[in-house]
Amino acid sequence: MALVDIIILALYFAISIGIALYYRKRASQNREEFFLSGRSLPWYLAGVSMVATTFAADTPLAVTELVYKNGIAGNWIWWNFAFGGILTVFFFAKLWRRSGVLTEVEFIELRYGGKTAGFLRGFKAVYLGLFMNVIIIGWVNSAMIAVLHGIFGVPAETVMWYVFGCMALVAAYSAISGLWGVVVTDAFQFILAMGSCIILAIIVLNAPEVGGVAGLKEKLPPGFFSFFPSIGEDPQGFIKTFSLSIPAFFAYIGIQWWASWYPGAEPGGGGYIAQRMLSAKSEKDSIYATLFFQVAHYALRPWPWIIVAMCTVVLYPDLTEDTAKMGYIYAINDFLPVGLKGLLIAAFFAAYMSTIATQLNWGASYLMNDLYKRFIEKSTGEKGFIFASRVTTVLIMLVSIFATLFINQISGAWAFIIECGAGLGLVLILRWFWWRINVWSEISAMITPFVIYPFIKFYDIAFPESLFYLTGINAIVWITVTYLTTPELPTVLTNFYRKIQPPAKFWGPIALASPEIKSDMIVVNMIICWISGVFLVYSMLFGIGSLILGNTGESLIYLAVATVATFLITYFFNKK
Repeated sequence: MALVDIIILALYFAISIGIALYYRKRASQNREEFFLSGRSLPWYLAGVSMVATTFAADTPLAVTELVYKNGIAGNWIWWNFAFGGILTVFFFAKLWRRSGVLTEVEFIELRYGGKTAGFLRGFKAVYLGLFMNVIIIGWVNSAMIAVLHGIFGVPAETVMWYVFGCMALVAAYSAISGLWGVVVTDAFQFILAMGSCIILAIIVLNAPEVGGVAGLKEKLPPGFFSFFPSIGEDPQGFIKTFSLSIPAFFAYIGIQWWASWYPGAEPGGGGYIAQRMLSAKSEKDSIYATLFFQVAHYALRPWPWIIVAMCTVVLYPDLTEDTAKMGYIYAINDFLPVGLKGLLIAAFFAAYMSTIATQLNWGASYLMNDLYKRFIEKSTGEKGFIFASRVTTVLIMLVSIFATLFINQISGAWAFIIECGAGLGLVLILRWFWWRINVWSEISAMITPFVIYPFIKFYDIAFPESLFYLTGINAIVWITVTYLTTPELPTVLTNFYRKIQPPAKFWGPIALASPEIKSDMIVVNMIICWISGVFLVYSMLFGIGSLILGNTGESLIYLAVATVATFLITYFFNKK
């Protein structure tokens, strides 16, 4: 890099550290300030923080690989999650904020009672806060190492230690500033990262070798620009067309988004998304934040990456499916002038650091609130708790470094864990709305996929068709377990019902015993808002894409649908 690039990068790090130091005293007040920003985040900060966290260093590379292999429609691998994301907005966001818990895992002992619930809470604190968390961080570290190796050509073994140094810096500012520092830094980092990606997209698209949108359309096959996958076999054999069998299509669109547990997009909300909803200053702020996140995450954020990905197909025809993702890095090296290259590298650091900061703070919240405070040291004062939380943040960082060294060996476990979450999602959704769900429902739904998984692989049933079997068998098991075991104690259910105030329809005897509780959740209105929200996200996604690709008529139709969807959401959301 030139001197100006180095100066830009140094300035970025200085601003990030300055934000952390600014919020140091506020984070030291108590555990809610440290882990939930005192439950006072405005919707726009909470929403931007959600988007920034899901923008990791490898995200543009992953989108580049999807587009290179299957065209624009290849993104349906993750676009289908919007169905569940919008469900979280209108069915769960206000309930999470209303619950008043510090973490998603603490919710377990609000909803269930007894020693079994305490065990499940402690188990999930370790499983999610430590085990799953360090795998995610190790994965993100590995991606950042690949990015810097591609940009600078320095051996990966050398780059790795620079990444570890950067993670140590993130651990330090996360430990110092708590969630306030993480969220405000997220906002700064997201603006920098997205602004830089947009600049790269404009420069590469207008390069003479590409020739703008018109040049792309001349050089790439028509199927490459389709927003939708072809269903069934592709008789024309189009290269760059995303083709799904009919079972695979229904598995993605009809099952995956509600049935599977997956980090960062848990059915019903969870993880760091739940943390941001719990941090919002009001129930409406939690809803607005989550809605903003869904729109920005699916409709606004991907297009700069997709544009660059399409250009890499033209610019680097010798790339293979295994090396396709590096096209994004080659574009940075080949087309960015001095100054802008430093800005893009700072953007990659911003994307990386925003994800790591959230994972460290979120993981520490589980280990401290749901393990240490709940089972080990119950008498620790606020200052002692904050000190221990800071130490835990650093310890998670150290364990994550160790996991990164072995990420190649555990990378297969990532796909394994996602597939073995099939069927759990429905319990995570229904536990809010059906009184009969008990702690054994959730435990059996967690265990069953791990038992079934070996048989699925033995019979060579591939993903995503395997979801039909995993989800179906799991549903039979947990529903059977639910009716064979006793309900939660009436006092537990009554306290939950009075606090959360879900719709009374599926709360049977609990609702009858508390007739004074009048829920503000009208199910029909919520369903209309959910369907409208889905149309809003996809209409904006395809409308913006059509506009970029020069299809003005199509874009106007999509944006008109988005306008109608917005009107319906506004009307039915406020209707009593």
